[in-house]
Amino acid sequence: MTDRKPLPGKFVWFEHVSRDPKKAQTFYGEVFGWTVQAFPMGAHPYEMIHAGETMLGGYATPKGERQPAHWIAYVSVESVDAAAKTAVANGGRIVDAPFDIPDVGRAARVADPQGAEISLFRNASGDPPDTASIPVGHFVWNELHTTDVAKALTFYEKVVGFAHRGRDMGPGGMYYLLAKGGVERGGMTHWLAPGAPPHWLPYVHVDDVDRTIARAKAHGGTVTFGPEDIPDVGRLGGLVDPTGAALAFIKPNPRHS
Repeated sequence: MTDRKPLPGKFVWFEHVSRDPKKAQTFYGEVFGWTVQAFPMGAHPYEMIHAGETMLGGYATPKGERQPAHWIAYVSVESVDAAAKTAVANGGRIVDAPFDIPDVGRAARVADPQGAEISLFRNASGDPPDTASIPVGHFVWNELHTTDVAKALTFYEKVVGFAHRGRDMGPGGMYYLLAKGGVERGGMTHWLAPGAPPHWLPYVHVDDVDRTIARAKAHGGTVTFGPEDIPDVGRLGGLVDPTGAALAFIKPNPRHS
């Protein structure tokens, strides 16, 4: 692990937040084959999400009664404190002020000007290295759905350092690819489901979208879109799990995997 280095702009951790993590763990075990391992963190162990031997994220409980179930992504930054200050200076707000996670790193949660939340993170031991392909069962993409693309692009350029380029999706309008250091890390779209607030939507790599949809339905999930094919991208779908948290999944075309 000593050869790991920070990779600012990379989404390095994904956390499921709900009042019933056991229900979520059962659901995702059936749908994606994920397992859970407890990690000691003070008085209460933190339950890690594993795909095979790889840690992908964890399960947590909400801090307030009104907070709905959701997924929150952690993005690597050079300085958590500096990025949090920049977020506020550019119209965002601090949700959780910068704090240290013993033997892990430093983190903060912020909301962008439209309300979408993300965690800023600096890993004390460096970030997982990029690989030529992302295995099935791992997170492969993260996508911001927002009400104001122009403001969001400026915000994340300032806070995370994302450059962007647009791609014309025809009837779907423009889709923006977010990159840092020449590596594409995520995307941004104006599309929002009716009534949905701005949010980041993580994608999991699956080997069969149709079977994933069938498993999600069979185990209490609700399918929100798909299966659908996007030329030059892949086949994808979306779900809301039994706790109410939204997630998407994709079988990418080979050159996007």
